[in-house]
Amino acid sequence: MTQRKLGKSGLEVSAIGLGCMGLSFGYGPAVDQQDGIKLIRAAFERGVNFFDSAEAYGPFVNEELLGEAVAPFREQVILATKFGFKDGVSGAGVDSRPSSIRAVADASLKRLRTDRIDLFYQHRVDPNVPMEDVAGAVKELIAEGKVKYFGLSEAGVQSIRKAHAVQPVTALQSEYSLWWREPEQEILPTLEELGIGFVPFSPLGKGFLTGAINENTKFDKNDFRNIVPRFDEENRKANQIVVDKIAEFAKKKNATPAQVALAWVLAQKPWIVPIPGTTKLHRLEENLKAEQLTLTTDDLHGIENMFSQVNVQGARYPQQLQQMVGR
Repeated sequence: MTQRKLGKSGLEVSAIGLGCMGLSFGYGPAVDQQDGIKLIRAAFERGVNFFDSAEAYGPFVNEELLGEAVAPFREQVILATKFGFKDGVSGAGVDSRPSSIRAVADASLKRLRTDRIDLFYQHRVDPNVPMEDVAGAVKELIAEGKVKYFGLSEAGVQSIRKAHAVQPVTALQSEYSLWWREPEQEILPTLEELGIGFVPFSPLGKGFLTGAINENTKFDKNDFRNIVPRFDEENRKANQIVVDKIAEFAKKKNATPAQVALAWVLAQKPWIVPIPGTTKLHRLEENLKAEQLTLTTDDLHGIENMFSQVNVQGARYPQQLQQMVGR
């Protein structure tokens, strides 16, 4: 697989990474530990060297899974994890006090079985802690060798600029896909100006853009999508047109809808590295083949025209979660 540089930082990673959250958290029951290890190792064997986790995924168990899976080839991979929720629990509110950041780093290092975190993201902006203090705490960890690069997740332009002035930000991780394009308005121009890489999560629209979900799909009781307005039954029905249009285009390219959706993200900027997640080997292989799908200028114009006629229905987050984004 080809490599991409995340902005001007010099950090080079595989063009497609693996988002590991769904192996432990968010989309129903966690996978069996050995199955999760096999999937992560299968990704590595197929050229993926960029793996994304967080203390809040589980909490804690996802980092442990990833640490065990990559132990035999730790020196050949880039591990990303995150701090910023109280006690590692995403529903408990934010906590980015410098003392907490340091404690999370030490605990994550143990769970990941490593001596450094390659990319350490603030999971969500904490309005009670000045961004300069957050960036300063990570800067100290970098000076000590415990962290190599600093990242932010779902941060707004003002926070990005404040952080970057103290400790250069290597990457921003936020949602971006054919059906969530808000970052194009302010975020992408800011990242380009500052030389920061972009790591889109949910580049397949939390599974919707694969075509595997429709209005009749029943989610597990622990599946996060149960509380997402965009995934209620009426909105899934209304949004089916999105998948139909991608599928129609994919046929012409002899590809799958997922491959077109990922190839589109990759085509936007050379410093964008999507991190689709999956629990299935055949989906992993399908996703990774997107890197070989070249979309021409005409293809991209065609997709743009297609989507200009579609109005996606439903918010991407319930209100209480949306309030934590873009600060």
